[in-house]
Amino acid sequence: MARVKRGTTVKQKHKKILDRAKGYLARHHSTYRAAREKTEKAGQYAYRDRRQKKRDFRSLWIVRINAAVRSNGLTYSQFMNGLKKAGVNLDRKVLAQMAYDADKNFETLIETAKRFIANNAK
Repeated sequence: MARVKRGTTVKQKHKKILDRAKGYLARHHSTYRAAREKTEKAGQYAYRDRRQKKRDFRSLWIVRINAAVRSNGLTYSQFMNGLKKAGVNLDRKVLAQMAYDADKNFETLIETAKRFIANNAK
């Protein structure tokens, strides 16, 4: 049986890792061991943060909506409750964009929410 020489496959494996580590500082972009550790950790961060990004954006949207609504005399929870009772089915992303742009339609939504809160309080 012929002897298997693994030089080319090892070189390909190392090259793949070093290509992923391009742009890293110090020896982390040039030595295989350091590059492998850094790229593995980068992959873990990327996997985790793809999920974290969704949470971060949702909290950002809530902050933007809350800021716009408070200037009109409501809180975020009161506003969302009023919209729910009014049957308005807009997601937080759209509401936050409307609040950020200071859209006239957002003012209408605030008035609608206030009206439905007042009707149900009686």
